[in-house]
Amino acid sequence: MTSPPETKPLWPRPGVSAVVFRDGRVLLVQRAKLPLRGVWSLPGGHIEPGERAMAAAHRELAEETGVAADLKGVADAVDVVLRREDGSLRAHYVLTAFYGLWLSGEPVAASDAMDARWVVPETLDAFELTPGAADVILKAQDLLERT
Repeated sequence: MTSPPETKPLWPRPGVSAVVFRDGRVLLVQRAKLPLRGVWSLPGGHIEPGERAMAAAHRELAEETGVAADLKGVADAVDVVLRREDGSLRAHYVLTAFYGLWLSGEPVAASDAMDARWVVPETLDAFELTPGAADVILKAQDLLERT
């Protein structure tokens, strides 16, 4: 006898983000979907089955902002764990954060973003950011300065 297929999502799920710099500023997007609607973060999202992580970062960056970048490497890997009010697991993503430099395109909010803009890293405190985003941005900035 076969068991019925699992109906709950399997966690954690792989995702990507892109830390893109242009003239000393970093690209941020304001999330358009729940549960983090209105919160600022890095462009990114899910890795599709069969898609390589860096390809997913390029795709998500283009879909959310219309920007293209020369992604140099990995800045960090970040766990995003979201819980319900009762403490139960809502979602768990493991994001690979790629970093690099702007190539083309002006940021326009599209896909999963309400807004997209270049921000001076020293002003990050003025934005409600997803947990860990500021640390990843600073790590990426440091890596770029070393190259």
